[in-house]
Amino acid sequence: MAELDTQKREKLDKRTFAYVDSRGEGHLPLNDESHVRNAMARWNQTEFESGTAKESARRKIVAAAKRHGIEIGEDDKVARRTGSLRAASTKKGPRGGRKTVRPKRTTTPRQRTAARRNVKKAQAARHR
Repeated sequence: MAELDTQKREKLDKRTFAYVDSRGEGHLPLNDESHVRNAMARWNQTEFESGTAKESARRKIVAAAKRHGIEIGEDDKVARRTGSLRAASTKKGPRGGRKTVRPKRTTTPRQRTAARRNVKKAQAARHR
């Protein structure tokens, strides 16, 4: 791999990195073929601030690989999306709606007392 010392790295434009964090530090440089191959290998090991940042970095790596004539195998992790970028829940609640759980039948006070007693017995048995 071509050497990229600190001075050369600082001179690189931020657009040549697959990912630039909120502090302005560039990660996964894409300036030549060997660095693109290294970025492909290390993409899944890099910590990203969000899922959208990870997906954006993946797209940049794939585009750089095509530019440099690097074939991406189907089994490469960088080849496909990591998963849904949609939030699992929103301000209104979880996606897909709230699940309501209703008892199958009403319980009597005697059944509730027996259930409480059984829970206490089970807890006591666990602490022995």
